[in-house]
Amino acid sequence: CKRISVPYLLDEDRPGQPGFARVIKVIHRFARLCQEAGILLLYHNHDFEFVKLSGSYALDFLYDAVPENLLQTEIDACWVRYSGLDPAEYIKKYAGRSPVVHMKDYVCGEPTAPCMTRPESFQFRPVGVGCQDVPSIVRAAIDAGAEWLVVEQDFPYVTPLQDAKTSIASIRAA
Repeated sequence: CKRISVPYLLDEDRPGQPGFARVIKVIHRFARLCQEAGILLLYHNHDFEFVKLSGSYALDFLYDAVPENLLQTEIDACWVRYSGLDPAEYIKKYAGRSPVVHMKDYVCGEPTAPCMTRPESFQFRPVGVGCQDVPSIVRAAIDAGAEWLVVEQDFPYVTPLQDAKTSIASIRAA
């Protein structure tokens, strides 16, 4: 095992909640233990890390609080775009710190608008069948030094295998 990801935070541990300061301390300590064992710790984001803390997005706050040599990114392009940001630009921001990029696509009302204003219309789609600019995300991931593009399909759109085939074709075409 070369990498371990922090996959999710419970409500009480999320940014803006009392448990978030403790989470940063635990991640810092765990990252040191991982480093001693030759394992790289990654953090996988969702939309809730895009609240502002001290003038920065909580995700940036976390990456500033835990040094790059201890904590790397597993940027989830879906939740970056859902939050109203450009996933390719966000991946570029963490070039050299992004060994894994999480590819996920969706639709949500108007294709170019952030979804936070109409979350009831949110639906997952295979990569390349939603609102994501797959070529720019793939280019940014490669330029940032990503070794893996991880595709996630939370709920089948057609069938799990057909969705995987569609996602793979979209990434290859990028």
